[in-house]
Amino acid sequence: MKTNTIAVIGGTGKSGKYLVQKLLNKGYSLKLLLRNPENFILNNPLIEIIKGDMRDGEAVHSLINSCDVVISTLGQPKGEKSIFSDAAKNIIHAMNDYGIKRYIVTTGLSVNTEVDCKNNHVKMATEWMYQNYPETTSDKQKEYELLSESSLDWTLVRLPLISLTDQSFAAETSLIDCKGENISATDLAEFLVSQIEDTAYIKKSPFLYNIESL
Repeated sequence: MKTNTIAVIGGTGKSGKYLVQKLLNKGYSLKLLLRNPENFILNNPLIEIIKGDMRDGEAVHSLINSCDVVISTLGQPKGEKSIFSDAAKNIIHAMNDYGIKRYIVTTGLSVNTEVDCKNNHVKMATEWMYQNYPETTSDKQKEYELLSESSLDWTLVRLPLISLTDQSFAAETSLIDCKGENISATDLAEFLVSQIEDTAYIKKSPFLYNIESL
C-alpha cells in the first residue's frame, strides 16, 4: 500500500505528540484535527490543520478526505460525556464515504474481546475501571463493538499505563493478556507507525506492553 497522508486524531495529547513526531521523522504528510489550532506551536510544512472536534461529523469528513490511513490516540476531554463511541461512529461513516480502510486506534486495558485470557491483575484493573469510570469504560467497549461490526481494516491497540519518555524498551504484543505494567510513549508511537503497513493485526485488538522495567 502506497501511503501519502495520515489523518491523526489526538495528535496534541500526551502520547499523540510522540506519534506526530515519529510520523514526521518518517516523512509522512499529516492532517490533524484540532479544537484550538491557535494553541498548536509545531510549524511543519508536512502538517495540515483542520479545526473541529470528533463530535463534529463535518470536521471529521474534512479531516479524513484525501487521506490513506487514520490513526487515533484520542483521549477523553475533561468535563464532557464519553467521546469514544461518538468518535467511532463519525470515523467509520467518513472512512466509508471516502473508501478508506485502514484505521489504527488506541484504547485501555478494560476493553474485553472474545479471545481474552486476562490475568488476575488485569481483571482487577478492568473491574476497577468499571466501578470508578463506568461511563467511559462502557463507551470504550462500545467503540470496540462498533469497529467489530464495521468493514474497516481496524486495529484497536490496548494499552497499560503510558510512560512519557523518549527511551525505548523491549516490548511485545498479545491478543489475550497484558503481561506488562507500562508502555513507553516512544515504543507506542513506533508500533502505531509500524501498523500502517503491517497486516498482522487487522480486525484484532492486541495488548502492547514493555517487558522490562521503565
